[in-house]
Amino acid sequence: MNRRLTLAASVSGAAIVALDGTVLTVAQPTLQRDLGASFAEVQWTGTGYLIAVASLLVFAGRLGDRYGHHRLFALGMLGFGAASAGIGLAPGVGWVIGLRVVQGVFGALLQPATLGMLRAAYPPDRLRMPIAVRTSAIGVAAAVGPLVGGALVAWVGWRAVFFLNVVPALVFGVLALSVRRPRRPKSSAALDLPGALLLAVALACLVHTLVSGPTGASALGLVAAALFLRHERRTADPLLSPDLIRSPAVGSALGILVAASAALSGTLFVVTYVLQDTLGLDPFQSALRSVPLAVLMVAAAPVCAVLLRRAGARRTTVAAMVVLALGILVLSRASGTLALCTGFALLGAGFGTVMVAATHVVVRQAAVASAGVAGGLQQTAMNVGPTVGVAVVTPLMGLGHAFALVVLVGVALVGAVAGLALPVLSATSGVDHAHPSDRIRVPTRP
Repeated sequence: MNRRLTLAASVSGAAIVALDGTVLTVAQPTLQRDLGASFAEVQWTGTGYLIAVASLLVFAGRLGDRYGHHRLFALGMLGFGAASAGIGLAPGVGWVIGLRVVQGVFGALLQPATLGMLRAAYPPDRLRMPIAVRTSAIGVAAAVGPLVGGALVAWVGWRAVFFLNVVPALVFGVLALSVRRPRRPKSSAALDLPGALLLAVALACLVHTLVSGPTGASALGLVAAALFLRHERRTADPLLSPDLIRSPAVGSALGILVAASAALSGTLFVVTYVLQDTLGLDPFQSALRSVPLAVLMVAAAPVCAVLLRRAGARRTTVAAMVVLALGILVLSRASGTLALCTGFALLGAGFGTVMVAATHVVVRQAAVASAGVAGGLQQTAMNVGPTVGVAVVTPLMGLGHAFALVVLVGVALVGAVAGLALPVLSATSGVDHAHPSDRIRVPTRP
């Protein structure tokens, strides 16, 4: 598959997953009434998907490294589209929950592949713009999703939102299967199935704990995490590639992605209540005031590609996290339209920049042979972060909206401090260097 087609496939996969998440939120109240479901059952339409996808992302990335990212992408897209169609035809909420879990499994297959394909198709020094384009597409999907979803729910019904992504998922899935790919050398490394199982249990329990609070699953998750770490140190073919685990830049970038997505999602959770309960705005009026967030997120992505080349990952990411924190601080004090729009704009500019910069570090640091695992780690951070953010602010809401948002400012600033561990710009080559392998893989231009 050529680079343009690979980029188109990567963008489509990322956008479809982002669109699915936004339209589901819009459809949930109508789905609940139509199927006579309880609030807890409706919550599980989201929680079941999240647990399935978060627990399998890293192993799915390893499968892509071994069997081909295009093959995993095709399987994920076809399964995601079929599951979406099944949800649209579901006779009851139990079927919806079950099919959402199935959709999460296929979503886990395709998400790391969207980054793995880019890493395989582009040299490290040309990854910035493809990742920026992918991020912009996610921003567009996040902005368009509520509007399209709301229109479909109002005019056609909640089932229509799940049919929305069926055709593009099937088209790109079939296209990925039909394109001839170069032969891949057969890997001699064994699949680390015990490690994959332990990591899946640990992540599933973590997500369940963040959503539902401490339970017996919390203890199980801690035991699984300890056993996973012990197993990874002893096995000959670990699930997590040593080149990623030993890289301080990758660890910092993943932490930054968790902090940024936690700060963003927690802020949106709190501000939604401020706009509708405190300021008395209806959902549509609230959505209009948040439009600058999506616009600046889309605009920031290509700008970040330029900043990475000129200023480096460290300066770009630290500055962007500070802008993100400033946006939250403005929203904590805002009541008028201008102040709200300014806060949302800063939020979008900061988050869009961070997402491109930190993702670029994670994917670029990975060797091509472990690009899928790198993509899985990035996607895991992006799935766990929002759950952390909402879990942090929910108990703080009783102390006041402003206090909860100030805590999220602190979360964003922690991410800014973590950014100091990212690579700096090389004045001679214009390429970020975090370890010697980059200098080997990236030839210096005369």
